[in-house]
Amino acid sequence: MRRFVPAYLDPASRLGEILFGLIMVLSVTLAAGLTVAEGRAGVRQLLLAAIGCNLAWGLIDAVMYIMNCITVRSGKMRLVEAVQRAPDTQTALVLIQDEVEPELQELLDPEDARMLRQSVLKHLASARITRKSLTKDDFYGAIACFWLVFVSCFPAALPFLIFSRPHFALRVSNFLLIALLFLVGQKWASHVGRSRLAAGLAMVAIGLVLVGVAILLGG
Repeated sequence: MRRFVPAYLDPASRLGEILFGLIMVLSVTLAAGLTVAEGRAGVRQLLLAAIGCNLAWGLIDAVMYIMNCITVRSGKMRLVEAVQRAPDTQTALVLIQDEVEPELQELLDPEDARMLRQSVLKHLASARITRKSLTKDDFYGAIACFWLVFVSCFPAALPFLIFSRPHFALRVSNFLLIALLFLVGQKWASHVGRSRLAAGLAMVAIGLVLVGVAILLGG
C-alpha cells in the first residue's frame, strides 16, 4: 500500500482522506461513549462503532471518488467537443483559457500564457474522443480512498482490544486520534512550507472543532 496509494492519490488527497477518517471515528466514538454500557459489552460496542464508522465512510468516499472521476472525464470530453465545434480560433482560445488551469496561466507572462493556450488548442483540435465511463485507475483510486479512511480507525480500535474498561479505553483512543491529527498537520506543513508545530496544533484545533460541530448536529 505504500506504493499503491501514492500512485493514485496526490498528497493533498491522501492527507484529506486520513483527516476525514480521523474526524469521523473521533465523532462516532465520542458520541457512542455517552451511552456506552460498562464492562466488556461497552468495549465491544465502542470497537464496533469505531470499525463500522470508517468501514461505512470508506465505502461512501470510494463511491464519491468514482463519481468525481466520471464528472471530471465528462468535463474534459465536453471541452474537446466545444473546442472542435468553435466557429473560430478566438472562441476556442477563450474556452481553453476558462478551463485549462487558470492558476497555472496566472504564473506565466501574457505571451507565455498565449503560447500555452495555442499549444493546447493545437492538441485538442485534432484529438479523437474516446468515451469511457470508468477505467481501471478509477477503481484503484477508489480502493486507495477506502483504504486510507478505513485504516485510520485502527489506532482508535486498539485500546478497545487491550483495555476492559470502556471509558478508559475511549480516553486512550481519543488521545491517539488527537496525536494523529497533530501528525497529519505536520505532514501537511511539509507540503506547504509552514511551521510544523503550528500546523500540527492548528490541525488538532480544526479537527476538534469539526468533531464538536458534528456531535452537536447529531452526526
